[in-house]
Amino acid sequence: MPLVVVIDNLRSLYNIGSIFRTSDAILVEKIFLCGISGQPPNKEIEKVALGAVDTVAFEYCAEVGDCVKKLKSAGYQIVVLELTKQSVNYRQAKFMKPLALVLGNEIDGVSDEVLAMADLAVEIPMRGRANSLNVATAFAVVAYDVYDKFKS
Repeated sequence: MPLVVVIDNLRSLYNIGSIFRTSDAILVEKIFLCGISGQPPNKEIEKVALGAVDTVAFEYCAEVGDCVKKLKSAGYQIVVLELTKQSVNYRQAKFMKPLALVLGNEIDGVSDEVLAMADLAVEIPMRGRANSLNVATAFAVVAYDVYDKFKS
């Protein structure tokens, strides 16, 4: 699948493990773990990933901005999963191949540097009190939508 995932300073090792597991399910090309994001080998990541760290390619990048610049130069559409003034409902998003989906920090979201480089910001409509889902859950929702749109 022409989809890579960029993890921008994610704190939770369990979220990272869950992202690996979902990435394996839809055959994500690669995961880029940036900044403070944990990386395998790590027992907390592997506990949730259930073997996906062995099947999904990954790479560590110290600076998320450098990672995104390289992907943009390589022709990837840069899509951030973030609530912004310009974000659109993920269901109406025009995803293009190849795509780099950027996931932000649990508290601060996607960094301003990466937001400035994004081609598109997508959001998941929220009806309740909370204004967002857990990052790993939100990734699964949007990643499966990308998968469905790309396979058809």
